[in-house]
Amino acid sequence: MAEFPDERELVLRARSQLEQWTNSARIEAFSELFEGDTSLLDPEELQRLDALDSAMERQGGDGVWGTDQYGIHTARTTSSENSVGIVCVYHPQITKDSVLRGDDGIDDETEERLNAALWQYSERVATLIGERLDEFIRQTQR
Repeated sequence: MAEFPDERELVLRARSQLEQWTNSARIEAFSELFEGDTSLLDPEELQRLDALDSAMERQGGDGVWGTDQYGIHTARTTSSENSVGIVCVYHPQITKDSVLRGDDGIDDETEERLNAALWQYSERVATLIGERLDEFIRQTQR
């Protein structure tokens, strides 16, 4: 039986945890970015985003909050021993012709604010998943 490099084994084991890490990171990022006095969006904008999310789900899609996607990458670098990380491979975005925008009359300025918030949310989720991956790697190397 062929032996595989440690990095490959690590990635395979981490991949089995990715969905769980993603789900908990989404909850944490949403709470950080959209709840309380420091929310990225005002209540009306958040309500509009939630309405778009519901409309997408009724059409059989994942909704706004479930369309972001993350992957584990490997990259050999000389500056770090750890070459395994997380990257957001799909950021949800509202466009004039997307199912997210539809015929609801979102103006360009609102579209940009929603897209900026969705981008920041996805990047925060990726950071939180990365923290979980780093902890996983530390525990694995013990």
